[in-house]
Amino acid sequence: MLPEKGLKHECGLFGVYGHPDASYLTYLGLYALQHRGQESVGIASSDGLRVHLEKSMGQVAEAFNEEKIARLPGSSAIGHVRYSTAGESSLLNAQPLYSSGYRGEIALVHNGNLINVGPIRDELERLGSIFVTTSDSEVILHLIARSKEPDLLSAVIDALSQVKGAYSLLFLTREKLIAVRDPHGFRPLLLGKRDDAFVFASESCAFDLIGAKMIRELEPGEVVVVDPDGLKELHPFPKVSPSFCIFELIYFARPDSYIFEHWVSEVRVRLGRKLARTAPIPADIVVPVPDSGVYAAQGYAKESGIPLEFALIRNHYVGRTFIEPKQKIRHFRVRVKLNPLRSVIKGKRVILVDDSIVRGTTSRKIVTMVRSAGASEVHMRVSSPPIISPCYYGIDTPTRKELIASSHTVEEIRKYLRADSLAYLSLEDMLDAVSENRDKFCTACFTGCYPVPFPRFRNNQLFLFGG
Repeated sequence: MLPEKGLKHECGLFGVYGHPDASYLTYLGLYALQHRGQESVGIASSDGLRVHLEKSMGQVAEAFNEEKIARLPGSSAIGHVRYSTAGESSLLNAQPLYSSGYRGEIALVHNGNLINVGPIRDELERLGSIFVTTSDSEVILHLIARSKEPDLLSAVIDALSQVKGAYSLLFLTREKLIAVRDPHGFRPLLLGKRDDAFVFASESCAFDLIGAKMIRELEPGEVVVVDPDGLKELHPFPKVSPSFCIFELIYFARPDSYIFEHWVSEVRVRLGRKLARTAPIPADIVVPVPDSGVYAAQGYAKESGIPLEFALIRNHYVGRTFIEPKQKIRHFRVRVKLNPLRSVIKGKRVILVDDSIVRGTTSRKIVTMVRSAGASEVHMRVSSPPIISPCYYGIDTPTRKELIASSHTVEEIRKYLRADSLAYLSLEDMLDAVSENRDKFCTACFTGCYPVPFPRFRNNQLFLFGG
């Protein structure tokens, strides 16, 4: 399996209400959101009589075909692409999750991570609930089933009032679609429209693919219900300070998306410009680490006046698995993904620009690769601060001890990377790049200050299931 950067998003959501091709539009929407999860994919649809469900391991294009989409009739649908944060990677944990009981059929998709599910799950099991997945999302379905509220919408609000953490959610029943964003707004969720149909997505790029118009982002703590009577907006939860995940803008979201009141590519260019002003270095070329470092590198090059060169070529056709050579090839696991242009690099002072450094192992191999291609100097510039703490709100980060910046100084990291210099963007400068709403962002991975404190139990270990 090809190693990723070390940070993996949990999932992406898409939903449609009121379109005859709802399942096909959801398929396309998930295709646009594939970067948010590559382990499993699923779609649930409703034809007004029953909820239909199809899910599979793998990526969207390989998991769904015309035959499967034909088995998803109806004018409403929700879909999900998943990368597990802590729940096991298996078809059992693939979403949508589904339940059928006295409240009727319910399908659920979730982006985020609930931080207090351990004690809730323990209590539900004590009361007789039987869980079939290791996903934190299943707790929500059990809480809905046990709620004493008279109707489904009230039961959903009651259930979510008992959980803490990050959740952007879509619920599908035979007759309605319910969208919810947690009170802190950790994860994005947007509302759009295509013809007379309402659509929901984790990022605006999914609207672009199906020709939908973005209306707005759901507000933190907002519940939107779409049914035969139209669209209804509710704000049932107590207001708290927003905590948008700033890593969505730095790395996770597609650069052509609009989320958190910002165009992603514009934020990344501003991050690069600030990096050039605060960490200048004489050099001949600026080289982005593809793909996530591209826009920050453009900003760095524009601000510094140093030419931008795409001197690391990415293989975009690398699958999830490959057969490794029997004899060890130096840096094979990086070279299968990246290869340097020697004619561009040779004899040059190179500034490598990336969005983050996690463990440092991949960055070290890239620095070595560029130096072996003939660079006279290699300088590393990072468009975010050092990552010192794990995320508990829907990103799969390594443990604190695996994060190189949690236990090493910048100079120690530079020596490990074998770079001639290393500089990160400061927290203050990073927040300046989102100056219009800088106080609305969660920066826990850079500061260790968590907006929602997480409970510790079971020998003082955090118990997570991964939605």
